[in-house]
Formats: sequence, C-alpha cells, structure tokens
Amino acid sequence: MSAQHLSPQELKALVRTVPDFPQPGIQFRDITTLIGNHRGMAASVHHLAERAAAAGAEKIAGMEARGFIFGAAVAVQLGIGFVPVRKPGKLPIATIGIDYALEYGTDRLEIDPQAIAPGQNVVMVDDLIATGGTALASAELLRMAGAQVSHALFVIDLPDLGGAERLRAAGIAVSTLMEFEGD
Repeated sequence: MSAQHLSPQELKALVRTVPDFPQPGIQFRDITTLIGNHRGMAASVHHLAERAAAAGAEKIAGMEARGFIFGAAVAVQLGIGFVPVRKPGKLPIATIGIDYALEYGTDRLEIDPQAIAPGQNVVMVDDLIATGGTALASAELLRMAGAQVSHALFVIDLPDLGGAERLRAAGIAVSTLMEFEGD
C-alpha cells in the first residue's frame, strides 16, 4: 500500500497524546510521531494537497512553525509558491503585520507584502486548529496583502475549542484530516 492510501483514521493513530501537557488536564496532541513516520507524513501531505488543489490554490500560506512543515510540503507537491506567516522580527525586509489577542495577552504575525499578487487565491495550511485566533489573524493579514483567502486546511481539529466554527463564521471553508474530542 502506498503512502497516499493511508486513511485519515490510520493517520490519527500516528498522533501521540501526551497527558497533562503543558498543564494538568490538557491532552496534548503531538504530531512529531506523525511527521516522523514517512508514510504518515507523505499521506498527510497528499490528502492536504488534494484539498488545496480542489480549492484552486495558487499559493499556500503556513503559520509558524508547524504550518511551515505541512504547508511547504503541500506547496512543493502542487508546484506552487509558499508564503510563511512569521512571528515578528524574523523577516529581513519591511513587512506588514497584525496584532491579535491570545488568552493572556497579544501576539503578532508578519508577512512579506510582496509575496502575494493582488487577488491571488491563497490556501492556509497548519497542523492544528484550536481556538482559531492565529488562523483568523493570518487570514486577515493575507487579505491585507491582497490575497483571496476562502479555504484553510488543518491536520487536526480540536472541535471543542471552536476554532473551525469561528473560521467558517468568517467565511473561510475549513477541512481537517482528523478530530480529537475533549481537552
């Protein structure tokens, strides 16, 4: 069986759950076991690339840092460019940025404003959707740069945290390879 034929359910079995990290009561979904498995990584990228192609992706944007892993691989498979959505101060050029709220405080994301052509269809890719704050801020930032952003793809959804629904409410179609209910 080729890597492309691993089902999302088989991929889910490759994700390690670490209890009580980063604090008691949290069930951390660790993708390092998935990306460390060549068949799992290849199948994940294949599934995401199929969905990005169906969404008409002209570029892929990935959020720092694990979105770089999946997003860049999807872009390579599709033969299109990749736009890294960075933490502040990481790009050596003039950037555009957006501040967004976290549970405790704020954070900032930045991109190269020349990385996107006006009206270009950019599909966002990340490893996990939880509350959706980073993804919503990324979509807004990409739109500030002139992108059309109507699709976001994630390996894992934590539906109890509501992020995918927040994105859908903002007019962004969401597709995930797997869900983990509960904390």
